[in-house]
Amino acid sequence: MPNTETARVPVMGGIGVYLPRNIVSSRDLDAKLGLRPGWIERNCGVFQRHVVSGDETQERMGAEAARAALRDAKTDGRDIDLLLFAAAVGRQPIPATAPLIKQELGLSDAPFPAYDVNATCLSALVAMDVAAMHISTGRARNVLVVASEIASRALPWQSDPRTAGLFGDGAAAFVVRAGDDRERRRIGAVHMETYAEGYDFCELRAGGTRYDFQHEREAFTANSEFAMQGMSLYRLSSEAAPGFIARLLDKAGWRQGDVDLVVPHQASPHALAHIIKRCGFAADHVVDFVAQIGNQVAASWPIAFHMAREQGRIEPGMKLLVLGTSAGVSLGGAAMVA
Repeated sequence: MPNTETARVPVMGGIGVYLPRNIVSSRDLDAKLGLRPGWIERNCGVFQRHVVSGDETQERMGAEAARAALRDAKTDGRDIDLLLFAAAVGRQPIPATAPLIKQELGLSDAPFPAYDVNATCLSALVAMDVAAMHISTGRARNVLVVASEIASRALPWQSDPRTAGLFGDGAAAFVVRAGDDRERRRIGAVHMETYAEGYDFCELRAGGTRYDFQHEREAFTANSEFAMQGMSLYRLSSEAAPGFIARLLDKAGWRQGDVDLVVPHQASPHALAHIIKRCGFAADHVVDFVAQIGNQVAASWPIAFHMAREQGRIEPGMKLLVLGTSAGVSLGGAAMVA
């Protein structure tokens, strides 16, 4: 049972990913859409992305990533005290997807809760914060966070291929556990700000209470594709980012020069270039895999984190900054010591 008296330091104890077997190149999409060769890559900056096929459901991808994370953490699933599913779009509106992940893991009879956290692209970051709070207050010793996204659906290929071409599918999971201040991958300050004037800059309007399918079927169908006002989103986030990062660093007790590596949400090549130029981080200090995996929404930054670790770019003692934006519009970030 969790120790409810002693606060502990939250640590990322293990991480795992699952990438769909099917890789779709931008040239394949050009041919499918009748675009000139090179159009998607030139306009989106993404040359390939993973796309689900066959039996690769959202819950199976999430469970595979979770198993890998548990192995990496050397933790048994029955030692988990809480499971958080973190995604922009789950399997269905009701019920939450987290119980289905628990079922896929064969842990239906284990007596821990499972529920969803939705902050769109920042869902995994917010879930990590929730997990860290459970750890630091002694309410849990092991929390499993699972982010699985099928972003290749409901995309506006005909009306806005520049936006549609950014996205790919994938899943990531990580264990947040109780540790101490001498361990690796310690989770420090987490900070998030919401600029609600950007509420309608990124939308998937149908599927909730906005349109009544029984009485507004045409409107429901017409609003069933993702829509993004890219320039408006860019302007808002561009104006807000420097001040936001300064406040996050202040919360962490760091200066910008202390940061060894930035692991951002892989929103788009343009967004990562913005972090480098507008926020003053050197290009070689920013993890950038978006051209080869696309924007995997909430699974994006933990997949990028895992890939950077596999490449040996995350070394003991490094100061890491996780950064991201989400629909709404929100900016979020976390300070970690590798």
